[in-house]
Amino acid sequence: MHLVQSMAYVDQTPWHGLGNQLSPHQPLEVWAQQAGMNWRIEESDVRFVSGSAGSSLGSIHSFPEQKVLYRSDTKAPLSVVSSRYQVVQPADIIEFYRDLTEVGGFELETAGVLKGGKKLWALAKTGQVATLKGRDQVNGFLLLATACDGTLATTAQFTSVRVVCNNTLAIALGDGAGAVKVPHRSQFDAQAVKRQLGIAISSWDGFIVRMKSLAECKVKEGDIEAFLRRVLTYPVNPSVGGNAIAVNDRALRTVQELYAGRGKGSEMVSACGTAWGLLNSVTEYVDHYRRARSDDHRLDAAWFGQGAMIKQKALEEALRLVA
Repeated sequence: MHLVQSMAYVDQTPWHGLGNQLSPHQPLEVWAQQAGMNWRIEESDVRFVSGSAGSSLGSIHSFPEQKVLYRSDTKAPLSVVSSRYQVVQPADIIEFYRDLTEVGGFELETAGVLKGGKKLWALAKTGQVATLKGRDQVNGFLLLATACDGTLATTAQFTSVRVVCNNTLAIALGDGAGAVKVPHRSQFDAQAVKRQLGIAISSWDGFIVRMKSLAECKVKEGDIEAFLRRVLTYPVNPSVGGNAIAVNDRALRTVQELYAGRGKGSEMVSACGTAWGLLNSVTEYVDHYRRARSDDHRLDAAWFGQGAMIKQKALEEALRLVA
């Protein structure tokens, strides 16, 4: 089942193979339509029926502390949230990029709707490009995403994409720069977010310095499995409060194969036998191979969920190899 109900993109088909292709430099209004984001999130009081028995309809009451969010076009319900919840509209996600694309040199690349409208995102090229040794190109992107089902604050996140394999990695340095999160109890102020991101634009340079150091760092054969055993773990019995962890052996074997030559770009001089190659074996596994109910679940996890956490852990462990 595809949870990406609609999506638009320019250039090559995205790695998850979904969406409507657009010509570059389209007006944002065309993007909104093609990405399936030309609708609004409406809200209504929560009401319930009490005392209904058999064929008799009971009395209708409202529950003022909560409200229902629903789509303006299909009337499909999206979620039940607190009455204090601040909605971020699909149009707000696209509009965020107007001055960035018209003046700032950014270029929208993908935009779309996940889970029937519960999650919305757009991704734009920032124009930042770096080349690691052996012509291994990494491009900078800015991802803006929100959810109306309580699973995600409105998040603006710098992201890198390695061109040879389309692996994605969140750009965050030790101080957390690279992402701005606005909880839904606060009003989303696009210009304030962009001002905060202005500080983080410089995080690209620091990020690339670190990635180049990974490409120079040779990894000993005996250290590979130990690295993957630290990264590819999962909690055991978290529902009963246990904090034990286990290693995902199946994932470990897949990542070892990707690192040993099966991965896209694994033979490049920047990646072969290096910490950069090891990191990209993990990101390729998460973005392209990790078990998921559908491509859309994989995308959701790789950007926002468990997959994103695995990639961040791999980045931290890879940087420790250089230290």
